[in-house]
Amino acid sequence: MGRVLFHIDINAFFASAEELRHPEYKDKPLAIGSNHKRSVISTANYVAREKGVQSAMPVYMALEKCPDLILVPGDYNYYRMLSNKFFSYLKRYTHQIEPASIDECYMDVTEIIKQYKRPLDLAYQIQHGIYVETGLNVSIGVAPNRFLAKMASDMRKPAGITILRIAEIPSKLWPLKIENMHGIGKKTIPELKKLGIETIGDFANPDNEEKILRLMKNSGYALIQKARGHSSSQLHYSSTQKSCSVSKTYTTNFYSLNEAFDKARDLSNELSRRLKQDNQKGLLISVSLRDSNFHTIVRSCPLTTYTNQYQTIYDTVQSIIENNFEPIGYRFMAITMGSLQNADKIIDQVNLFEAPVQNSQTIINQLNESFHSNVFFKASDLLKKESK
Repeated sequence: MGRVLFHIDINAFFASAEELRHPEYKDKPLAIGSNHKRSVISTANYVAREKGVQSAMPVYMALEKCPDLILVPGDYNYYRMLSNKFFSYLKRYTHQIEPASIDECYMDVTEIIKQYKRPLDLAYQIQHGIYVETGLNVSIGVAPNRFLAKMASDMRKPAGITILRIAEIPSKLWPLKIENMHGIGKKTIPELKKLGIETIGDFANPDNEEKILRLMKNSGYALIQKARGHSSSQLHYSSTQKSCSVSKTYTTNFYSLNEAFDKARDLSNELSRRLKQDNQKGLLISVSLRDSNFHTIVRSCPLTTYTNQYQTIYDTVQSIIENNFEPIGYRFMAITMGSLQNADKIIDQVNLFEAPVQNSQTIINQLNESFHSNVFFKASDLLKKESK
């Protein structure tokens, strides 16, 4: 038996949360936002969506499409409380859970699903249990890998349960419009359509591979493989409750990869310093990015060996950001090291065929660590900043 993953997604989370404490809003168009002229919609309920209101839409445009739209300011402490209830309930089944954001996660149920006579019984039980526990509806995608599970949960909303098997990809996945494919940025969609890529099936078609790769470079290949059903089934989660985290909320949003890398560099250095101070090393790095509408993504990457070294941390964080960054404006970043162990109890596996690297960046990092500050840098970095 292969792996069985659930992707569980709370439907229209913030709007549904407001309907819980304001039953009078039920069956009326509702969105989270403010009347400020520069405000955008954070999320909308399904009644509002039917009238054309979408997330990230300017409020003035939403009101043009739906004049009777009810606008409610976000209460993010309340949403976090409900999110904690959601995740606490899921942990009754397993701790093999990878959060994807405040309102969605992946869950490895390969072993526990064997206890059920019919595999879908577990999905129905979890869906019903979440509703009883929180009052919220969820959609669940069931598949052998991460990408297919995510796509499956999007196929039937709200409150749907969908199985997507490898054999069903041509009939269920490939006919979908390309804009429905998870992982492709909004700005890329029009460029793909110019190339004649209208559906996920077009994207997976070997005849289109060369022109897709010319457009999307390195990220294109991994996405093509996902469209063909080849995706990881490995979830990333801490095997212990121990973790160390650093974070910062910024006064102005950052929109570019270079800005994100600069901020990640500082946070990685601080995380490394704290880990060394506590004599800890970890095996799992997670990055959280929160935009101005308080949508948060969390992405994780396991390491092959325990570490507390700045360069390893930063290189991993940089890769995570590069693979998941959208230029929508972020106000918060956090980096977490999970699965911590006392450094003295770890036996380092030395690679006899690999000499230690002592390049200029490594030396600069070591100097900065000794001063507990970023006082040393390369002249090329200074020139880059001046050129901006």
